[in-house]
Amino acid sequence: MTTIPAKIALGTWAWGDTPEGQVFGNYLTADDLKPVVTAAMAAGFNLWDTAYAYGSGESESKLGELLQDYPRDSYQLSTKFTPQMAAGDSDHEVADMLEGSLKRLHTDTIDIYWIHNPADVEKWTPQLIPLVQSGKIKRVGVSNHNLAQIKRANEILGEAGIQISAVQNHFSLLYRSSEEAGIIDYCKQHDITFFGYMVLEQGLLTGRYNVDNPLPAGSMRASVYNEVLPQVTALNDGLKAIGAKQDASAAEVATAYALAKGVTPIVGVTKAKYMPSETKALALKLSDSDINRLEELATAANVNTKGSWEAPMA
Repeated sequence: MTTIPAKIALGTWAWGDTPEGQVFGNYLTADDLKPVVTAAMAAGFNLWDTAYAYGSGESESKLGELLQDYPRDSYQLSTKFTPQMAAGDSDHEVADMLEGSLKRLHTDTIDIYWIHNPADVEKWTPQLIPLVQSGKIKRVGVSNHNLAQIKRANEILGEAGIQISAVQNHFSLLYRSSEEAGIIDYCKQHDITFFGYMVLEQGLLTGRYNVDNPLPAGSMRASVYNEVLPQVTALNDGLKAIGAKQDASAAEVATAYALAKGVTPIVGVTKAKYMPSETKALALKLSDSDINRLEELATAANVNTKGSWEAPMA
């Protein structure tokens, strides 16, 4: 397996949806998702991003089951410690949550292990050190951290000769807070891979949804995004127009935009038919005028897509 970072990671947040708790509005079984894994691995997309928080282990369990058909060195695993889900009664809670993830994913090592949010940088960051030293974690990442918190985590890890190698924050045309706060530049300067989640805003920037065809009723994403569909009409039209010049979809252009910004997109995948789009997005070349036009349309949309779990980056 190559050690070169993947240019696109595959997100499995939606895989954690259960019949009782719908974030995306589409409960999927391992059988439903098997064609996705087959198509992704065949196309060379082998970095899978998950978390215990995605359905309290549901996403990890499905992913771990489906990847058993492949040699461990043919794919990379990214999962997370979520402070708010720690049991609260152990001095080794990061290690405890990691052990559960290792079992569900049927592996003895995680390629990138993240602190999911900066609930307590001083408390949780040091607990990563022995896990790296033991070989259970290959790379350390922090998610939803602002620049000061990233730097502080790096200082703590640096005392043991370890460096953050990945940052994962919300990034899209509609939410560029990490760019504005200087986080992406910091990552470039320090050889840190910046991963952007929600680059398509859970489907809002795919061109598939509009006022007449809203996001699935009853889902969390519908409650957040359906009311702003009129505001993003022009942006989605712009994505389609730019894509038409290269026979590309709105989603492919939105993904290519993130790539052009130096971001490694984490793209949620639930259907095998969408895998060729990721290959197409990698090949797209957006001009400076394309990028400027998209940013103008995004600003004009005047939509705040900051998640309820996110703190401001600046």
